[in-house]
Amino acid sequence: MLRKRFISSFLICTFVLPSLAIGQTVYTAPKEAIDKIRDEGTNRSQVMQTLSYMTDVIGHRLTGSPSMKRANEWTRDTMAKWGLQNAHLESWGPFGRGWAVRKYSASVVDPQFISVISYPRAWSPATKGVITSDVVHLEAKTPDELNKYKGQLRGKIVLLNAERSLKPIDRPLMTRISDEELAKLASAPQPAGDADAIPIEALRSFAKSMNESARRLKFLIDEGAAVVVHNSGQGSGGTIFGDGAAVAIETGDIKTIEELFESPAFQPQNKKYASAMLPQITMATEDYNRLVRMIRLGEKPKMSIEIDSQYYDSDPNGYNTIAEIPGSDPKLKDEIVILGAHLDSWHTSTGATDNGAGSAAVMEAARIVQASGLKPRRTIRVALWSGEEQGLYGSAAHVKQHFGEKKNGNIVKAAGYEKLSAYYNLDNGTGRIRGVYMQGNSNVRPFFEAWLAPFANAGAKTLTLANTGGTDHLPFDAIGLPGFQFIQDPAEYGTRTHHSNQDNFDRILADDLKQASTIIAAFAYQTAMMDERLPRENLIP
Repeated sequence: MLRKRFISSFLICTFVLPSLAIGQTVYTAPKEAIDKIRDEGTNRSQVMQTLSYMTDVIGHRLTGSPSMKRANEWTRDTMAKWGLQNAHLESWGPFGRGWAVRKYSASVVDPQFISVISYPRAWSPATKGVITSDVVHLEAKTPDELNKYKGQLRGKIVLLNAERSLKPIDRPLMTRISDEELAKLASAPQPAGDADAIPIEALRSFAKSMNESARRLKFLIDEGAAVVVHNSGQGSGGTIFGDGAAVAIETGDIKTIEELFESPAFQPQNKKYASAMLPQITMATEDYNRLVRMIRLGEKPKMSIEIDSQYYDSDPNGYNTIAEIPGSDPKLKDEIVILGAHLDSWHTSTGATDNGAGSAAVMEAARIVQASGLKPRRTIRVALWSGEEQGLYGSAAHVKQHFGEKKNGNIVKAAGYEKLSAYYNLDNGTGRIRGVYMQGNSNVRPFFEAWLAPFANAGAKTLTLANTGGTDHLPFDAIGLPGFQFIQDPAEYGTRTHHSNQDNFDRILADDLKQASTIIAAFAYQTAMMDERLPRENLIP
């Protein structure tokens, strides 16, 4: 600890530090440049205004929806107004149908009126007007138990899941990473093999669960059920965690995460599966459990549900928003530093922490560099991805198009492979940056130590060799390019806001987001100013 603190203090006072391990000097920007970045990011920040428009005005950004396209266009135009160049939408190919809800209502109407908290599932078909019908709880775990419901479900509203037991919340919903947890991260060993890989047994177990759900849904379709009601799989106190509509088609043998994402269970937007879906909603657990108990006690509740949803087929493509600060060095301007975050969200709220926060922060980082009058030698590109929630589609397509892909275990390089210096991603909510996941690339440690040093007093000082998964840095990392996700304080991300109806602007921590934007700007600028590219993991045997 003392040695690390001494090194950090020394790095603050120097511009370059020899690094014998990688044969490069560690560039750090002059103090006045970092001061400009910090001043702009702290005293003239626009990150909250950007995020407010993105979430409060545009709202949710489900991939393929009209609001997603509006967000693409608004972020493109906003960055162009800031002076970024080459601002455009980049198509990443067919995704499927767009979808949006025009009107929705759901309530218990008999034996008394009960207002319930619920949302349609994404890509759910519309109901044929208002459906008022008996509520039936499908309690069936085996084919024989399922067959007992034959002839009883036509036109009915069906509760598909079991009652979910809730316990009192006995820990804070809002959390920071403790010093002990940071120390554990910092001491993590070099990852062995593909640490992000999901064991095939886990994939097959998940696929088995999806197949069981598909068989039950197929039974309901065949029996003529009117609406399916899902219990929220997590959350309490009226918090609902949203999802896509279930599809009544079983998957094949699943061996990879890519196969899982391409299976029918993850493709409700695919028009060819339209006949394999019923109108479906997710209900808050407290309301759902009450209905289950009422039925168990002999009551026969009725509900009225209307889902007025619409599909959009005119443009099946998904889009990323791209904008750049052009490099100023004739020899290095064709090399690229990318700042990225996914712009898409789920539909039950406005996608503020997932991932409006990350999108606004990387936009703000570029604005800070631009507004500070700094002239990066390399091009800094902002990339706002779509299709992340369905399988990292936007970022994966960008990587394949510009940098390369992995085929049969080998990396097939595209023209831009040697042009990328680094990719920096932000996608773990509103919490402040505490450091960086180095993805096993120990060669970047001296650079990141130097660049974090000025922000140690803001809590950002931890580097870990550990991998982290689930974000848009993975397609870069998969082909050997330096792709990184920042370590962030959880705040309420995993406990309250991630994919939920609570994911709104009021859950954003403004000071944390300003800190994150400023640090990303400093990382981007310094990466763009180096004489050489950021070292890659394979530079040292």
